[in-house]
Amino acid sequence: MASDIATDETVDLIASDRVEGTAVYNRAGERLGKVENFMVDKVSGTARYAVLSFGGFLGMGKEHYPLPWNLLTYDSDQDGYVVDLDKSTLEGAPRYDGQSEPRFDSDYGRGIYSYYGVSYPW
Repeated sequence: MASDIATDETVDLIASDRVEGTAVYNRAGERLGKVENFMVDKVSGTARYAVLSFGGFLGMGKEHYPLPWNLLTYDSDQDGYVVDLDKSTLEGAPRYDGQSEPRFDSDYGRGIYSYYGVSYPW
């Protein structure tokens, strides 16, 4: 029966459109922002970054913070992702304004991963 097949979420998988908009919290329970989108490696299919949106009003002034995907842990109690970051770390993090996206090349990736103290595996 086609109606019994999960198309957007299973125990271990979730559709990309369900991830977008999901809240991101730090370990202290402070909401840091939401997952705007995520960047996936075309060849391996591995998610490399969650792009966290933060701030702004009515779409103006919103900033985007690429976070290494492996920093995020899904917390069903929060119904969102949790990261080991405080707001001051995030405020100093590499970001862009959404008007001019960065080149998500290996040099950029190494800089992002280095900022968060994570090895860039590609």
